[in-house]
Amino acid sequence: MARTLIAGGANLLALSGSDLGSTIWKPLSFTQITTFAEATGDHQWIHVDRERIAKESPFGAPIAHGYLTLALVAGQFFELLDLQGFKMIINYGCGKVRFPSPMKENASWRLSMKLGEVKDVGGGWLEAPFLATIEIEGSAKPGCVAECIYRFLPE
Repeated sequence: MARTLIAGGANLLALSGSDLGSTIWKPLSFTQITTFAEATGDHQWIHVDRERIAKESPFGAPIAHGYLTLALVAGQFFELLDLQGFKMIINYGCGKVRFPSPMKENASWRLSMKLGEVKDVGGGWLEAPFLATIEIEGSAKPGCVAECIYRFLPE
């Protein structure tokens, strides 16, 4: 997978509205789901109780927490992008976030991103909304669609 190079503030501004590509497909493991449950304290049965899932879940398999699906964006952001010429890059937050389809255990997923309109927010900082999609292989609907906002301080 070729990473998209963003070399400094001028290049970031020039890429406004661009498709930034996709990561490689990766499987979602039950260990990832249970580790997230432990980290957050969210042990809802649809995620972690295999016996009850087999009997009662309409999904037929453990599913990722919505916020686990969103967290995958941050983990893959720097896998997709080669960012050079910045003193600092910070995750500033999220705009609209939706979880259109549950991600089941063993599903293959990837991150696809587009860059929204980059703005100068003063003090040398640029604000960039990344339109992130966690795609699920074979699914018409993604697992997560989010506007992830980052701030960049060029060198």
